[in-house]
Amino acid sequence: MSAETTRRALAWAHGCLSVQSLGGMLGPVLFLLPDGRQVSPLQVAPWGNDPERETLPEILKELRGEWPCVPFGSDASRTLPAGWSVDGESFDGAGVPHGHSSNVHWAWGACDDRQIAMECHYPENHPIRLLRRQIVPDPNAPSIDITLEIEARRPCRLPIGLHPTFRLPSRPGSVTIEPGAHDRVWSFPGDVEPGAALFSPDRQWLSLGKVETRKGVMLDASQVPLVEETEDLLQLSGIDGSLALHYRDEGFRARLTWQNEHFPSLLLWYSNRGRKAYPWNGRHVALGVEPIASAFDLGPAVSTGDSPIAGSGVATAIAFEPDQTFTTRYRLSVEAAPIG
Repeated sequence: MSAETTRRALAWAHGCLSVQSLGGMLGPVLFLLPDGRQVSPLQVAPWGNDPERETLPEILKELRGEWPCVPFGSDASRTLPAGWSVDGESFDGAGVPHGHSSNVHWAWGACDDRQIAMECHYPENHPIRLLRRQIVPDPNAPSIDITLEIEARRPCRLPIGLHPTFRLPSRPGSVTIEPGAHDRVWSFPGDVEPGAALFSPDRQWLSLGKVETRKGVMLDASQVPLVEETEDLLQLSGIDGSLALHYRDEGFRARLTWQNEHFPSLLLWYSNRGRKAYPWNGRHVALGVEPIASAFDLGPAVSTGDSPIAGSGVATAIAFEPDQTFTTRYRLSVEAAPIG
């Protein structure tokens, strides 16, 4: 039996939020729009009260909302197409899904009516020493500002990422993905989930609006949830650090902004009823909107090696030094938007 998850909550004039110790995950968040409506855009996985969840990896037991991944992805035995190297920098623990901090309980720091702070210490043999996380609602808006600090124990290069996951309504195409300016769209060089892949693998396109499926059909991947049952990924490289989701049936936008000099790509995780095994059970419908310096979620050994993405000039890892704290800031907000 793992340690019990503890939570802290915070209310402000424009909403209320909850943060849990396991994975440092933020969610749910209830925002109050200026017109008085309440919206809750972050996903909370439906198995959070299921007793069977104790059999799951820690990251999945109470999966929800948003959290940092250091390193992003995980090393695994996999076969990749030509041009994808699997012999970059790795280390003991690189096979942990989305890094140590995604699978352990964080320690609470200063928590009051203005902020929630927490930190996560890494094992002594890990190249990372410590993560700090500060979550501060904007007192004047339905927005949350988040700061992540990373301290290294030794010089290293790692893929890193943020992992906001948004709920999706049941009606296909009722939410429009509105990414900021970006250079290209990359499809995963393999199967994210065997039997549930949708997009033609190891390809590039100019926009989400025209992406080819494995059946040779062009698909508008900006309209979610998708009709097809799938589990797949698309990576938007060279993105300007912004994305909005227009919930057209509900009349609001959720907006994410981040420092694109730290995270030059955005990974879109289409979790669209494609995973049939427990705990997913063909019922999970959500969209991961994940700023990354990484090659998909392929882990340190791939992301620090050669790949078509790195070869295009897009950073797929960050260099850390023990005497320099890495600090990045990002913002989650909502706003009223037209219905339809």
